[in-house]
Amino acid sequence: MSLKVDVVVVGGGPVGLALSGDLAWRGHKVLLLDKGDGSIFQPKMDLVGIRTMEFCRRWGIVKDVEESEYDRNYPQDNVYLTSLNGYELGRQKMPSMNEELPPKESPQKRERCPQNYFDPILKKFALSHFSNNIYYKTECIGFSQAHNQVNIQAKDLNTDEIFNIESIFLVGCDGGKSLIRDSLGIQMTGKGLLTYTTNVIFECSEFNSLHNKAPGYRYMFIGPSGTWCTIVAINGKDQWRMSLIGNAEEKRVYTEEEIKSLAYKAVGTTFDMKILSVLPWQRAELVADKYRDRNVFICGDSCHLTSPTGGLGMNTGIGDAVDLSWKLSGYLQGWGGEVLLDSYTFERKPIAERITQFSTGNLEIMKKLPSNEFIYDDSSTGENVREQVGKAMTEGLKREWFSLNMHLGNRYINSPINIYDEPEDSLKVQSEFEDAINYIPSTRPGARAPHIWLDKDLSTLDLINKKYTLFCFTNITDEIKVICQYANELKIPLSIFYLDSIQTKSIYEWSFVMIRPDGHVAWRGHNYKLDPHLFWSTLTGNSNAIHH
Repeated sequence: MSLKVDVVVVGGGPVGLALSGDLAWRGHKVLLLDKGDGSIFQPKMDLVGIRTMEFCRRWGIVKDVEESEYDRNYPQDNVYLTSLNGYELGRQKMPSMNEELPPKESPQKRERCPQNYFDPILKKFALSHFSNNIYYKTECIGFSQAHNQVNIQAKDLNTDEIFNIESIFLVGCDGGKSLIRDSLGIQMTGKGLLTYTTNVIFECSEFNSLHNKAPGYRYMFIGPSGTWCTIVAINGKDQWRMSLIGNAEEKRVYTEEEIKSLAYKAVGTTFDMKILSVLPWQRAELVADKYRDRNVFICGDSCHLTSPTGGLGMNTGIGDAVDLSWKLSGYLQGWGGEVLLDSYTFERKPIAERITQFSTGNLEIMKKLPSNEFIYDDSSTGENVREQVGKAMTEGLKREWFSLNMHLGNRYINSPINIYDEPEDSLKVQSEFEDAINYIPSTRPGARAPHIWLDKDLSTLDLINKKYTLFCFTNITDEIKVICQYANELKIPLSIFYLDSIQTKSIYEWSFVMIRPDGHVAWRGHNYKLDPHLFWSTLTGNSNAIHH
């Protein structure tokens, strides 16, 4: 058997499903290979971030996410305590999914949708396009590159049959132990191993009746050495994920009795718990040195490993997928060039470095607390320790709990496919990069195009689709007309919208804003009097503006 497709995606987690779905949505023939059977042994993520939800809005699957089985009335409080029957040290109250409203900066809000619910939604979206296929129980066992294509060897794990696939591109979404990355010899850089952690999913329908604390989404258990364990409401009902945080020195393998004993310690009493799965894993801070080797790319956990303390791993991976998808699509359509493909590493690698360092910082706040052995004492000394620990957690983790700028404020600086013709304040740029909380909508090149409601249910983001999008806030000039004519002649997809609301003009600021297919600003200005060929050759990463 031999197959021929545009893109082969290896790895059927949320990032691989999102990438294959987005590519098929753009009209390309895609084949996804996954050596598993599509089932989720243990959900590794449960937060669908606000930017990911904006992509879900584009894909038409918001309702599916909102109607997933997670209890949307369950409180989302973060609670830190010595035990559930011990001292509560503090609480960051957070609304339930039904109570939470979208912020003014987005048409969407974050959602709680664990991987065992989210993956099937993405799979349904991916397979809704006739040009997409998913082969489960199929392993990529090797590949080679020649003549601007990739030859992939795959093995059917049910029959042991080995077959070949010809593809223009291959993308490894195959996780932290990526075969694709290792085969390319791509190294990873960063702090490396942070902790040996063990996750335990257990079932207990009466869990919140075992204690007198108000229900929370995430319980964080603190002892003399800092946070040692968390328990998360994985479905808002009867399933819970206990994470035994561990350290980087000791690789523990827990018996069932030890796991139960630690759960009893966290709750402060014995109780009936049904252990559903145990997953030892290594928490790390690592980013791949590059994301591309000719026609082979890596995406998601294959190119960055991060602590989950921030909920940014999967969401950053889906950001990678959307960024890569439109660039592969541009090349396959004939208007995108080599620099467009190179820009994937250039743009996404700094984002990975940003989120991995941020997430490690959150972990360090949790572990390096002003705690000691008196934290359990019923005394003034113990009360003082608990007060200090509570303050440290409350102040330290606000950046995690209110990290809007980490989701919406990822700006591509000095990208080769954007036009920057304004002076930049380097100190301001660095400050924005480091600020997790304060997102300020902007149309500076590289920024996510701002959301403004144009009608009751119509956002500016809804106008940005598979094409470049030009927002015009004044009458079009002769020079801008030429820009649009060049796009038509070169078969570069372009939509043009004339917007006149006062609010939209005040946020977008400039007369003309050109937005890329991924929703990031490529250029803005009051006119463009330079060479239109240079304009499009820059934006498409193609010095000839067309390579066929």
